[in-house]
Amino acid sequence: MTKLAQWMWGLALLSSTWAALTMGPTLGLELPLTCREVLWPLPAYLLVTVGCFALGTVGYRVATFHDCEDAALELQTQIQEARADLARRGLRF
Repeated sequence: MTKLAQWMWGLALLSSTWAALTMGPTLGLELPLTCREVLWPLPAYLLVTVGCFALGTVGYRVATFHDCEDAALELQTQIQEARADLARRGLRF
């Protein structure tokens, strides 16, 4: 199962649970007023929470990004070789 499928199943499960709880009176499920007041904005709260989590994850990954010194040196030498080859063929920079 792909990660997208896992997220879609989770989203479907949460949304169907939310819909069943918010439409409780039509299904014969009676919830207290405080629970109903919390249930209506719950998707917005979840969206903000997921957004904050994603932003925190990206920030953490950027902060702990590892530099590849060897790869950078190798790339610089390849660039110098390519420039020398192009200069030998008559291209000026």
